[in-house]
Amino acid sequence: MSLRNLVEVYQFIWMLESNAQQRLAWQDAAEARIARARADQMATAQLRAMLEANPSGQLGHSRLNDPENLRKSGLL
Repeated sequence: MSLRNLVEVYQFIWMLESNAQQRLAWQDAAEARIARARADQMATAQLRAMLEANPSGQLGHSRLNDPENLRKSGLL
């Protein structure tokens, strides 16, 4: 087998591997689109549930580690 034949075989195998990797990338992209759509649906459902629980849309002005509220609740 000459060097040229070896190179052609190597290029053919490389092409097959490249096509396999491309198919995997397409499959990953499809799964990412499905996951993104599912996350959007969950966020929409959560927003809808929050608005049903508090229809005015005012969900408060709470802050984390607010010293005044911590004192009022007896935690400080």
